[in-house]
Amino acid sequence: MTPTRSPQPTRPEPAGPVLSRRHLLVAGAAAGVAGGAVAVPAVARDRRPVVGPTLPADLFGLGVASGDPWPDGFVLWTRLAPEPKGGDGLAGMPETTVEVGWEVALDPQLATVVRRGTELATSRHAYSVHAEVTGLQPGREYWYRFRAGGELSPVGRAVTAPSPQATSAVAFAFASCQNFIEGYFTAYADMARQDLDLVVHLGDYIYEGGGRNAALNRQHRPARETTTLDDYRQRYGQYKADPHLQAAHALAPWAVAPDDHEVENDWAGDISQPDTEPDQDPAVFRQRRAAAYQAYWENLPLRRTSMPEGPEMSIYRRLTFGRTMQLSMLDTRRFRSETILGGDQAVLDRRWDPRRTMLGVRQEGWLLNGLSTSPARWNVLGNQVFAFEADHLAGPAESYSRGTWDSYAAARQRLFDQLHRRGVDNFVMVTGDAHRSVAADLKLDFTDDSSPTVGAELLGTSITSAGDGVDTDDLGRVWLAENPHMRFHNRQRGYQVVRVDGEKLECEYRVCEAVTVPDAPVRTRSVVTVESGRPGIADVSLS
Repeated sequence: MTPTRSPQPTRPEPAGPVLSRRHLLVAGAAAGVAGGAVAVPAVARDRRPVVGPTLPADLFGLGVASGDPWPDGFVLWTRLAPEPKGGDGLAGMPETTVEVGWEVALDPQLATVVRRGTELATSRHAYSVHAEVTGLQPGREYWYRFRAGGELSPVGRAVTAPSPQATSAVAFAFASCQNFIEGYFTAYADMARQDLDLVVHLGDYIYEGGGRNAALNRQHRPARETTTLDDYRQRYGQYKADPHLQAAHALAPWAVAPDDHEVENDWAGDISQPDTEPDQDPAVFRQRRAAAYQAYWENLPLRRTSMPEGPEMSIYRRLTFGRTMQLSMLDTRRFRSETILGGDQAVLDRRWDPRRTMLGVRQEGWLLNGLSTSPARWNVLGNQVFAFEADHLAGPAESYSRGTWDSYAAARQRLFDQLHRRGVDNFVMVTGDAHRSVAADLKLDFTDDSSPTVGAELLGTSITSAGDGVDTDDLGRVWLAENPHMRFHNRQRGYQVVRVDGEKLECEYRVCEAVTVPDAPVRTRSVVTVESGRPGIADVSLS
């Protein structure tokens, strides 16, 4: 899908002092600072006078980011926030309009600048900047920074997508579920040391609940559950001030899609959380979702085409990386049917209802058409909740999650039937949400081991959510025993690195020994291989 592009800003901006890429990445990876924090580079100040209102110092407290790469460009993001953890949604910015310059260069010292422009940052969008850069060369590294109020931001690295005919390898990480009060973002420090073309974030970027973790002395801001625009903005400011997260954002472009906690736990369509607010007026919930969507867009490197209009936001989209990989980012919340209430029997009775949908008619058609006409060797889906069948009970009794594709079994079957009928090759789902890792074959009929395999699913664990994990647990043992299509299970925290070429797709599961201890070791637990032309998991190598 060719991205919609806005005209490129052309206002000239002079070059200024340099912050090297190495200094930036060390900020996300170095250890040894008291309390587990890491050192971040001091913001360079320009000695020239500022034209217009005097602005506070330290404007770039939330760092920089890039996103949604295409062959000739990407989105550049920053948000002016001198008080990122402050008590209001505008993070200490005065009511004014600020010119923010940006520049893109061929080198981390920004000695050879190839594109410059200016954007306006206003209070309407919490002083966020989304600059859509075009005119670059495909498949190469660039470095960028911003300027505002006489200050220079840290330097970030971005990578353009390969040309449409390229067959070059692609490396990306995927992650999800980063509850700030449940642990340190150590996994992102490790991610910032990887050589990546892309980071895929599959949801739960923030958690909307209140609360405090006394053991770690970490408390959400605001302390209450987020419901208003200022609440959500303040929560993003708290999360994005984390230096490990900033370092991972500055490493490579991100492709993002929200799950539930960016708005509210377990919401579905226009229906609020069913177990605690079953009778909430959908109009009230839509107002909350509008606030949550706006804050999400303000704080992440999304295109202007994803700018929300009230409670609606364009989330599902497609990115292509030459002939090697096509990535389809899904929206599994906005269009899904209501959550099934009641116990296991209610789920068993309704999960095969053909009227129930996970993606909605329009998104489902968009997905299947894109997969059927894909020019790429690998067809990867960025998916929020797991699609493999997962019976939670040992023995003949059955129990399935009410929030995953298991509760939308007819919709899943419709999707898998079409994949098989249309001959979609090398189909792989990368998934978040479950706070555990699984590699599984996706079967046309999960009740029949001899049924055709239509693809593979790589479920990735959480960054911090659920706190310190263990290698396995009782549920993991039941899953592997009751669901023979599952080939690997782990319940530690961490993230995943995927390397894709014309012959195979390899997923490296990186696990953190503890997230309640600053800078705990991160290591490889498993490498899962999918071979081109052979649906499903080909090999699992354990470490």
